[in-house]
Amino acid sequence: MPPYKARLPSGLFCCPKLTQRMIEMSDLKFSIRRAVPDDAKGFCELMDDESVFGSLLQMPFPTESTWKERIGAKSNEGDLQLVAVSEGKLISAVGVVGNQRMRRRHSCLLGISVIGSAQGKGVGTAMMKAITEYADKWTTFTRIELTVFADNTNAISLYKKFGFEEEGLLRHYALRNGRFEDVISMARFNKNQVFVE
Repeated sequence: MPPYKARLPSGLFCCPKLTQRMIEMSDLKFSIRRAVPDDAKGFCELMDDESVFGSLLQMPFPTESTWKERIGAKSNEGDLQLVAVSEGKLISAVGVVGNQRMRRRHSCLLGISVIGSAQGKGVGTAMMKAITEYADKWTTFTRIELTVFADNTNAISLYKKFGFEEEGLLRHYALRNGRFEDVISMARFNKNQVFVE
């Protein structure tokens, strides 16, 4: 098996009682589990990482209290935030947040980040596998949406690997380092639940 491929058994989150899964890569061991408010410091460090911050829509100078509140907040029953932890350090986070509008409750928004030192080592793949399996098998989300900066080719490739398709270019969408930048809107459908042409 190539070193970048996570050794994930099928059905990683197929059992609701499963609280943590250990992943072993050739040069990295980490566990994936549900985020808890005590992870706030780790979220601050992750979001403060230069290779992460520029790809997200977060504001600079994150605070632990803000992240504690975010992690504890849950607007929908299906919302889930997962973290990857290696040697006690938070190295990645992924989450889905359901749309609260009545006619869009079949959709959710996905966000993911991987700390620079763990990028390109299969962590993003493992996190995407965990969150898409959760969404497909344990929620009524049939559409997962995201936006990604148009120049983030590594992330776009990762999303395509999990069935996301580009739906459009949103010009001058977000301010990044003093410039308004374009993003690509992408979505993925759970083909087990809906017929998609």
